[in-house]
Amino acid sequence: MEPASLPEFTTPRLVLRPYALIDAAVVQRLAGVPEVALTTKSIPHPYEDGMAEEWISTHQSSWEKRESLTLAITHEPDGVVGTVSLHLNFVHQRGELGYWVGFPHWSRGYATEASAALLDYGFVELGLHRIQARHMTRNRASGRVMQKLGMTFEGVHRHHMFVRGQHEDIAMYAMLRSDR
Repeated sequence: MEPASLPEFTTPRLVLRPYALIDAAVVQRLAGVPEVALTTKSIPHPYEDGMAEEWISTHQSSWEKRESLTLAITHEPDGVVGTVSLHLNFVHQRGELGYWVGFPHWSRGYATEASAALLDYGFVELGLHRIQARHMTRNRASGRVMQKLGMTFEGVHRHHMFVRGQHEDIAMYAMLRSDR
């Protein structure tokens, strides 16, 4: 059996596509700024040379193992503007949505539009029952994306993560297939 290719989606304004190594410089530039990196648990800061290439090189194998789906959010004429991902747990028919958008592209609805496409794919094509998403409570913009998607607020996990030397409260949102 051939390895599964990463899917590609087109939305009204965006193309969600697999990353290529040529995208590494823009990933490092967009994700590595404090405004983006410091609102996530997983984006390193500083974002060192080679980190983006290493990260991009994991996407195909993670998809083949059905662990995660990670795609570039692209917009004409800007090119790559961010990332959208779905971490998968097929045993529990669950996924966890994640996203980031580069600071110059904030407040344009890109995270919401890209995430809506991934929610559809997760429920329809992957057969997931639940898709959840989390954000640091100080990152209110990320919570607004989850609300616009129609996800249900499930609560706050106080001091749930220790990130960059401080405890972070994490808000949890989720959507069931039946909620759509």
